[in-house]
Parts: sequence; structure tokens; C-alpha cells
Amino acid sequence: MITAFRSEQWTLVAAAVMLGILIGVAVTLLWRWYGRRRERLRRKRRIEAVSIDHLRNVAVPDGSGGLLHIDYVLLTVRGVLLLDVRDVVGNVFGSDPMIEWTVMHAGRRQTFPNPQGPLYDRIAALKAIVGDLPIEGRVMFGSGSSFPKGLPRLTLREESLEAEFPLGDRTQAEQLIEVWKSDWQRLRETLSPSEFGVRG
Repeated sequence: MITAFRSEQWTLVAAAVMLGILIGVAVTLLWRWYGRRRERLRRKRRIEAVSIDHLRNVAVPDGSGGLLHIDYVLLTVRGVLLLDVRDVVGNVFGSDPMIEWTVMHAGRRQTFPNPQGPLYDRIAALKAIVGDLPIEGRVMFGSGSSFPKGLPRLTLREESLEAEFPLGDRTQAEQLIEVWKSDWQRLRETLSPSEFGVRG
């Protein structure tokens, strides 16, 4: 009888421990999910803050019957800014002429194709639609990345987006971009939703 009682106690203790572990895992996963969601919303606000109007996760015809994905197309006081958003964590080593760039993080090494070539293709595709509208492009790296050897030409850190493309006074900005309204509208009508894209 005593043995059965002790066995029952151990079963309850084991069940309580397992429940505690499950709750701990659930809270940890929920906290991580919340952190990622908060980070995505913060990034979205930061990106949209430099523009009068924007398009997100769109596809542009490439001129050969295909489509090119674009994360963000922003109407700024300098014209259109095309953003290719990269969530890379670690030290990034890349330069304009390099075919592949390298990321080093936690003792691991990964490579990815130089993103500037595809960026030029996307800029050219947009210019084919609205040739008179100034168009720039940047590959934007998130806060988890660093460039120990310096940033390549068409890249920027997320933290420096507003400094490089300041909007200034919104009323004045809207007046400045008035000359591009018809080109921007044509761009909006030509681009279609993309099945790929940045989340958030």
C-alpha cells in the first residue's frame, strides 16, 4: 500500500515536471515568435518612413516573359528606391567584383551569390516601364549582419536607411514628388503581387 502511494506520488511529480517543461518550451517559442514579429513590424515601419508611397512583395516583367521579385518599391524624394532585403546573421565579406559573398557566424561559413547583379536587373526592368523616373536600388542588410571590410557600393545597413534616404517634411516631400505621380501610377498598375517575399 505504501509502495503504491509512493509510486502514485512519483507519477504526479513526473507529470508536474513534464508539464513545467512543456510550459517552459511553449513560453520560449511564443517569446521568440513575438520578438521576430516585433522586429519585422519595426523594420516595416522604418522602411515605409522614408517614402511617400510604397509597394511590397511585387513582381516586375523581366522583358523575356518572366518575372522578377522585388521586396520593396518606395517612392522617395529622390525618385524610386528598390530594396532587396537580406536577413543575414554574421560577418559578411563581399565586394562589387566578387561573384560570391561569404558569411561567417558561430564557426560556420556560408556563401551566397553577389546580390548586386540581380539588383541591376530589377532596376533595368523598372526603368523599362518608367524611363523618366529616377530609380535607385539597394541591398539592405538587417541588424544581425556586419561588414568588417566595409560595405559594397549598392548595399546599406537597415539602421542607416533613414539617414541615406531622409524623407524630411512630409508636406514638402509630397510636393516634390508631384512631378512623378503619373509615372508612379503607371508603375503601380504594371507591377503584380509576388508569391515570394519578405514576411511581416
